[in-house]
Amino acid sequence: MLQKEIQLAVDKGEMLPLMEEFYTIQGEGYHTGRAAYFIRIGGCDVGCHWCDVKESWNADLHPPTATDVIVANAKKYAETVVITGGEPLTWDMTYITTQLKVSGLQVHIETSGAYPVSGTWDWFCLSPKKMKLPVQSAYDIANELKVIIYNKHDFQFAEEQAAKVNKNAILFLQPEWSKKEEMTPLIIDYVMNHPKWRISLQTHKYLNIP
Repeated sequence: MLQKEIQLAVDKGEMLPLMEEFYTIQGEGYHTGRAAYFIRIGGCDVGCHWCDVKESWNADLHPPTATDVIVANAKKYAETVVITGGEPLTWDMTYITTQLKVSGLQVHIETSGAYPVSGTWDWFCLSPKKMKLPVQSAYDIANELKVIIYNKHDFQFAEEQAAKVNKNAILFLQPEWSKKEEMTPLIIDYVMNHPKWRISLQTHKYLNIP
């Protein structure tokens, strides 16, 4: 394909900058412990200093892949697909979610919510970041609010985000991996004193799986 044709396909969501795709166990949040096929899309300008997939930030490092091929791969493995990044909402998610749904799959997203919502989702995990706050539509449809706790100030940020999200969203606090020894005891105490929150852990890292 010519570069212009590729860019047009990317703009339509018919090609996406695929970083990686793999079948594993969901390690975080409400669906922890369930088998899922992960599709990691490259490209993110939110810039979390503690991000554990910084190699996903530059979309140019991840060549555009035909979305139909991504969908065909996902159908081989799982009933549930999780689209993550990077920041997947950088791109138009309408085409990929439509094709996944036509294939009978449950479609989840993990997003900072920093960009307008596109696509049709069975589960919308919103993980807001201070550097680039979510758009209102992300707060409105979030099934799950997952706030990463890196330091003590993040508890206040978590409460600010909980005040913005819809009333049905399930609230999670998750220690940032490099700070887990320090922050996990504080999160335990916080949840016990503020029981509207639940604890999320990166259990896939404890299990040594992707």
